[in-house]
Amino acid sequence: MGNGTSEEAERYWFAFILYSVKKLIQKNDEGEKEDTENIGLSLCRILRAAKLNIADFFKELPQFVVKAGPTLSNLYGTDWENRLEAKEMHANAIHLKILSKYYKRVFGEFFVATDTNAEINSPITVHASEYHRFGWLLFLALRVHAFSRFKDLVTCTNGLISILAILIIHVPTRFWNFNIHDSSRFVKKSNKGVDLLASLCNIYNTSEDELRKTMEKANNVIADILKKQPCLASECETGNLENIDKDGLTYFKDLMEESSLPSSLSMLEKDYDYMIHNKSELDERLFINEDDSLLASVSLSGGSVSAGGVKRKFDSMASPAKTITSPLSPHRSPASHANGIPGSANSKMAATPVSTAMTTAKWLRTVISPLPSKPSPELERFLTSCDRDATSDVVRRAQIILQAIFPSSPLGERCVTGSLQSANVVDNIWAEQRRLEALKLYYRVLEAMCRAEAQVLHATNLTSLLTNERFHRCMLACSAELVLATHKTVTMLFPAVLERTGITAFDLSKVIESFIRHEESLPRELRRHLNSLEERLLESMVWEKGSSMHNSLAVARPSLSAEINSLGLLAEPMPSLDEIAMHINFSCGGLPPVPTLPKLESPSNQNGDIRSPKRNVLMERNSFTSPVKDCLLPCIILKSKLPPPPLQSAFASPTKPNPGGGGETCAETGINIFFGKEQLDLNVDLRY
Repeated sequence: MGNGTSEEAERYWFAFILYSVKKLIQKNDEGEKEDTENIGLSLCRILRAAKLNIADFFKELPQFVVKAGPTLSNLYGTDWENRLEAKEMHANAIHLKILSKYYKRVFGEFFVATDTNAEINSPITVHASEYHRFGWLLFLALRVHAFSRFKDLVTCTNGLISILAILIIHVPTRFWNFNIHDSSRFVKKSNKGVDLLASLCNIYNTSEDELRKTMEKANNVIADILKKQPCLASECETGNLENIDKDGLTYFKDLMEESSLPSSLSMLEKDYDYMIHNKSELDERLFINEDDSLLASVSLSGGSVSAGGVKRKFDSMASPAKTITSPLSPHRSPASHANGIPGSANSKMAATPVSTAMTTAKWLRTVISPLPSKPSPELERFLTSCDRDATSDVVRRAQIILQAIFPSSPLGERCVTGSLQSANVVDNIWAEQRRLEALKLYYRVLEAMCRAEAQVLHATNLTSLLTNERFHRCMLACSAELVLATHKTVTMLFPAVLERTGITAFDLSKVIESFIRHEESLPRELRRHLNSLEERLLESMVWEKGSSMHNSLAVARPSLSAEINSLGLLAEPMPSLDEIAMHINFSCGGLPPVPTLPKLESPSNQNGDIRSPKRNVLMERNSFTSPVKDCLLPCIILKSKLPPPPLQSAFASPTKPNPGGGGETCAETGINIFFGKEQLDLNVDLRY
């Protein structure tokens, strides 16, 4: 670990063991007597004692997982790695790094660094940095009290913009770095003045409806924690609100005046201390200080990258799933290039992880959300044209699968004290919104696929496809993954959608190309996400034990059947909808487990990739070992380039003859297509 010296390795092991034991004991003892001896033993405190930074800790953690895994399994159970939540914490740290940079930039766009009008001998001197810190602490309080479990990048960005609006309303005007009459910045106006929230939404691509809801939550946090009395802005006389439309805005007297700011900062600090004092988590306040030794690294992406590749690597790590990026992938385009989404006022700027997330979220909000949450008349015609009306089955399946992916919080979950909204209510609202987005996207793409399939087959009866359980689950998983990728969650990282739907990597790989082809409005970033996801599936995950690829391979290559069976590579039967529904209903606490679903067994790192964190992409691919894969890859021979067969043949029984003819079984056709993609992927590797 580290540079290989025994002294450094000892410091890494000290940090890993202390963090793991503290975290796992805490999980075991939840609800029992408080462990007073370990109060305040956070990850930051451990890292400072070990003289390590956050980036190095997460970069080397996969090595510890492999080496210490058997021992920790014996001590804390086989699910210890999930309970450690290291992958989620790493993603959260990356998001906070991104958000803190974003906050610093937008703060600088509206406020000056120093008060040029301050009196030299004034007994009270307030610097802009204190307002900057106040905003970050208020944002952290909002995350803790109002965002609960789902702290995705889009929700957090809405939170930061709401904090920015509160700062504009309350920070003394002498710290302003803008003119309220700037027509290029404040484009939304009425006869009452500038519409502040609508103008900020125009600048930063946020939803006005969501921003108003988030700002209401932020105002509740101020009233509850800082004990400030809210009043209608329309009833207040203050210089900050001159020429601003006051309707719908809330004002707190004496919130950020020089005399009260130190007290407000202290109260926010104490509240945050109380919320994290007995948790083995990061102290998120440190991200406001770029000079902190725990942040001493070029990025939190892990692994060594060249200076030219830092931004791309950092951006890719902000994805909800760490996917392998093809060497051919271009740099990210400006946000305004996303399909069908008009650019904002700052669309000419280079895209950042936050601007990209907000652009894709705008696509979901403006293109997908307005769609009906039930099959369209055209889709219903396809469903009713089957041998048996498949409508009720499609609707019921979608409800169960999406509930499994986006579960509601169980009753009885601990709520935040005081007048703030309970955590489980917030979670349920978030989950319901994501379920609806995934459902509408699923119906939209399914309709487009049916239309194309009917043209290929010259028939509207698509019974074999529309009654195929595995196909629909793959479509739902793909839709849900795009919703997760849009919001960039830290709690449901890939392959969560596989585990919760009961499908395998090979199943999902069959629909990705068709999904992209049949959703023309899909933003470039989401297309890239699906492409990189498919690459990850093909290069490693489809070869893992329990993948349905082996079931098809045993039929398509009979000579390998005995070896596949002897190695126990075949996939388990897909769990029924009733089994999944039962686990949803009886789960308790956190995200519901699905224990009957096939567990992928492989020496993997925290991101589910079978690779060493120190190897580059090409070395990783060449170093992957699978007895069956090693046997086949050297002798892959591509057949003539034929158009892909009807989609329904990809999900038909492996032994069934291919409807497209040629004397092949569906398994042979599917395996040949898969090997064609594998060969293409290998050729790309060899070129680089």
